Amino acid sequence: MRFIGLLALPMLLLLSAARPVTDAAGMAAAHELYAEICLEGQVTQTAFVRGYDALAQRGVKTRMLAIADMTQPSTAKRLHLIDLANKELVLSTYVAHGQGSGELYCSSFSNKHGSHATSKGLYRVGAEIVSPKHGAALMLHGLERGLNCQAEPREVIMHGADYVSEGFIAEHGRLGRSWGCPAVSRADMPRMIQLLADGGYLYVHGR
Repeated sequence: MRFIGLLALPMLLLLSAARPVTDAAGMAAAHELYAEICLEGQVTQTAFVRGYDALAQRGVKTRMLAIADMTQPSTAKRLHLIDLANKELVLSTYVAHGQGSGELYCSSFSNKHGSHATSKGLYRVGAEIVSPKHGAALMLHGLERGLNCQAEPREVIMHGADYVSEGFIAEHGRLGRSWGCPAVSRADMPRMIQLLADGGYLYVHGR
């Protein structure tokens, strides 16, 4: 019996670690909010609920949540900015993934230096900065150990890029790719700064 108990203990620990922090009521609230904002057909329910849950697990209260749904191809407008306070989808637009994550689809993720890959999970959006290479940009602080906690050492930021455009898609059949940064179009970057700087959150959703 003691042996069986010892065998069962690691399984119990694994189940405990895998269990969402958000309770059933919290998950129900996330589904209800999804319906109230009328996100069906625009943002996948799974991406929204997981992003909302990531905030709830950390007790975060924020107005603006950006969701980058990397289960969608880069030809889709897969970056969604949602005003949680006003219950409104503010913007859906293009976002690039990293070179190390795939071509049309973001098929893999990494938190490692030199991977040039996208890291999934929840980020706190920090201050506006000026990147020597990209110009106006936003700092990103990865909040999930093992998933995106190396964002700052890897210099993963949100920035504008010429390869994020419908013209690039028409020519290449996909967006260009970054070195792991969630890059947006140069035209969209001022709006990102306005809506997300110093207080917004970004959830990168992936399989």
